[in-house]
Parts: sequence; C-alpha cells; structure tokens
Amino acid sequence: MKLNLKRPLAFFDLEATGTIIGFDRIVEIAVLKVFPDGSKEMKNARINPEMPIPLETSLIHGIYDEDIKDAPTFKQAGPEFAAFLDDCDLAGYNSNKFDIPMLMDEFLRAGVPFDIDNRKFVDVQNIFHQMEQRTLKAAYKFYCGKSLENAHNADADTLATYEVLLGQLERYKDVEFVDKKGNVSVPVKNDVDALHEFTNLHNPVDFAGRLVFNDQGVEVFNFGKHKGKCVEEVFQAEPSYYAWMQNGDFPLYTKKCLEKIWVRWNEKKVLVKKTTETKIEVDSPRTITPKKDTDSRPMFKKKEPVAPVTDSMLDELKKKFGK
Repeated sequence: MKLNLKRPLAFFDLEATGTIIGFDRIVEIAVLKVFPDGSKEMKNARINPEMPIPLETSLIHGIYDEDIKDAPTFKQAGPEFAAFLDDCDLAGYNSNKFDIPMLMDEFLRAGVPFDIDNRKFVDVQNIFHQMEQRTLKAAYKFYCGKSLENAHNADADTLATYEVLLGQLERYKDVEFVDKKGNVSVPVKNDVDALHEFTNLHNPVDFAGRLVFNDQGVEVFNFGKHKGKCVEEVFQAEPSYYAWMQNGDFPLYTKKCLEKIWVRWNEKKVLVKKTTETKIEVDSPRTITPKKDTDSRPMFKKKEPVAPVTDSMLDELKKKFGK
C-alpha cells in the first residue's frame, strides 16, 4: 500500500543515554523520509552525547562509549538533520512522548533552528493502543472468544480474569518470546514463579513505580532528578531527599518502603562507624599516663606560735627607741 502524502513524511527513531528528557542525550538517530511519489531516502548517524552511556542502557541498544567516542556531537550533526527534516511531517513509535521532545531538546541545546509549529505528527504506537484495546473486556474477547457481560462488576471481572489467564496459558504454550536484549525464552508457563517473573516488567519495589530494582537487585529511584540512582547513594549525598518524600504527596506504601531502606542505611552507617573505631583502637592503642602521687597544690608552712613579750624584751625596745 502506498501512503497518500501531501508532503514528505519522516519516520525517525532515536537511541539515547536514557529516557529523561532534558538530561539524557541522543547517541543515534535514523530517519526514513518517504516522499509523496513513494520514493524513500534514509539518513542515519551515531552521535557523541558528550556524557557516559550507562551500562544498563548500552545493554539494551548495543551502543557503548567506545562506539561513539569519535562520532560528531549533536551540535555538529544537528544542522544537517534539521535541513533533511525541513519540509517533513514526523512519524515514529512512541514519538510524541519520547522521540520528538528529545529531538527538540537537542536542537534547542545546540542552538539549531527547527520549527515544528506547522507539522503533522503520527505516533504509530497510539494507533496500536487505541485500536487494540488493552482492557479486560478486549482480552476476554481475544483469548476466550466470548463477550464480557456485566463489565466492571467485581465478580464478573474476577472470573473473567481467571478465564483469560487460562486462555493465555493455552494460546502461548511453547511459544518463544524475544526480549529487548535478544534473549529467547518460553515465558508463559503453567507455573506461578515463571508468570511472576514475566509479568513484573519494571521490577517494582513499591508497586507504584517510584522505586524499582535495577539489574543488580538494588533499589533505585524511578522518577525525578535522581531517576536511575541508587536510593542509598542519594541518601548519602542528599539526606534531605528522604524527608521531602516522606512529607510529599506519595503513596503510603512508597513511604513505607522508603523508610525501610532509610533504616537499613542508617544501621549500616552505625556499623561502619563502630568497625572503624574498633580498628583505630587496635591499630593505635591509647597510652595511659600514670597518675602522679604528688599533690599539685602549693604547700604552706605552719606558723610558729608567737613568743610572749618579756620584761627584758621591753627594756631592749626602750633602749632602741628611747621610750
């Protein structure tokens, strides 16, 4: 099928150091420019983000620091891509939420003029999500071949969910799945442990998604300025962040999980302090100075008793002073 276009439509995709708009940087950009006559033109480039690529991100898209150390920066490559996209509408997968704002941020940072006011945007992911609804009613129809009556009734929804799982186990029995890292497995099994592992996509700590486990099983923040950072490391660098969250508008269970990490972190600090003090005492034992027996206070001699005045003493005084 040929696209009915009035002007070129540019399908583009970005790979970046992460997903935080305003912080992360582009490491690769690819653009497929489709013209109204059906012809196509492709342009792509690796970009030096001028910042390290986190290992967990490199494992996803396969681009490492070594791969882009000699690549142009976006400030160098940006003008060429701005010219290539100049007369195009834009399309992508999840592009409205990620690729377009990330691209605009890079253009603005590099000082490259790029106007999007009069462009059209096609997000293919939104077509998929809206046409193939992810509701329980849609899943019941898809997996069980039946219409869900009394939808949003707790009893009916609970029974439908049970039947949908049975339908999924039957449909995906022995079906291979390829994850983002290219690993192949058969994850949908009639086993709760396997289903738990497969369905906890973001490995949450608090189930609200504010705190998640990273690939090493360590709790990290999943939002805000510390996204991707170890919770305990943030406590060490900015302990007031804990108080800010506890006093903020966060779910109670998130606060409970955060408090548990906070208590554990403080216990570690106390243990490290005690261990350090013990090591110092062992390595450098204190020298105890014996107490002197002498009293440091000044000593005063006892006064001799005054001798009584005699007649001979008076005679001597009279002779001396004439009285």
